[in-house]
Amino acid sequence: MNLAIRDVRHNLGRFLLTCLGLSLLLTIVLSKLGIYRGLIAEALTLARAPSVDLWVVETNTRGPFAEASRLPGDTREAVARVAGVSEAGAVTFQSVETETAAGKLRLYVIGYEPGRPGGPRRLIDGRPITQSRYETVVDRSTGLKVGDRLKLGRRALTVVGVTAGQVSSGGDPAVFITLRDSQKLQFELAPPAARREFARGGGEATSDIVNAVIARVNSDVPVGGVADGVRRWKHLAVLTQDEQESVLSRSVIERARRQIGLFTTLLLIVSTVIIALIIYTLTIDKTKEIATLKLIGAPDRTIVGLILQQALAMGAIGFSFGLTFILAMKDSFPRRVVVEVPDVAALASVVTAICLVASTLGVRFALKVDPATALAG
Repeated sequence: MNLAIRDVRHNLGRFLLTCLGLSLLLTIVLSKLGIYRGLIAEALTLARAPSVDLWVVETNTRGPFAEASRLPGDTREAVARVAGVSEAGAVTFQSVETETAAGKLRLYVIGYEPGRPGGPRRLIDGRPITQSRYETVVDRSTGLKVGDRLKLGRRALTVVGVTAGQVSSGGDPAVFITLRDSQKLQFELAPPAARREFARGGGEATSDIVNAVIARVNSDVPVGGVADGVRRWKHLAVLTQDEQESVLSRSVIERARRQIGLFTTLLLIVSTVIIALIIYTLTIDKTKEIATLKLIGAPDRTIVGLILQQALAMGAIGFSFGLTFILAMKDSFPRRVVVEVPDVAALASVVTAICLVASTLGVRFALKVDPATALAG
């Protein structure tokens, strides 16, 4: 006869309600872990999309995703001539807010040279950009379709292709346009400002500026050696792909990581307190039953096992419900939620430890129950 199961059946409604509340807490914990993993995945998406080995940026900067970087457009030719480089392309990055039929839309605009590294990896609809001006490929999260018109700055571009999963570290959907269009959008002055600058004697400002040059290295050439060569002879800052990902994952989203970690810790503490209070309350309700068990000679391990089994069952049911909830709801979140098996396994271990710790309060009370209580009126 399992005393824990019989006691749960006796108080089934309260036990299941408690498990439901605990599952909601654990759902939030899992969602926080998933949001953090999603932040990393989103931050690394655009860095990994070009499949390059080197990121060449302005001297003393850490790349276009972490801080501003401006290079002359002809830097791409200089990098392409470095021994060991097989391909090189110039890219620009900028955040833009525009109006669509659905309302305001914030976009992350990427300018690249068609036929060179920097464009979208794959399309789910339409075709790549083939003209030098006024065409764009958008992420499907923009809600735009092939044939739609997208206004960027003073120009309207035609959507010719749709990609998926291309977003910035801030969650803004990516839009790919040609380098020429992006330079006009980012660096060209409005006509009144251009006339004012010309009147001040500044001359005509050049728009042949890029934010970074990306390069692929031959498979038989060490990437580090090529990077050192660019630094030494071209006097530019160079990040390898691993260094670029490290900047994104450790620097750009570091504050978000700390905040999510703190919030997750607080939720786990709250879960521990709730389980401890519930187990303690259930133990108090069974005071006479525990006293009766002691009176008939039941060993302490039987009573301790009763309480531990209930605590572990509560944790297991709550965790199972919480995992089911987050798996069912994760695609409805406005930001990407990534639920990974190692995170689930780690949280399961933490919940088990929490249940064991939380049950100590009820165990201490049960062990102090006087058997004579069973004879009281």
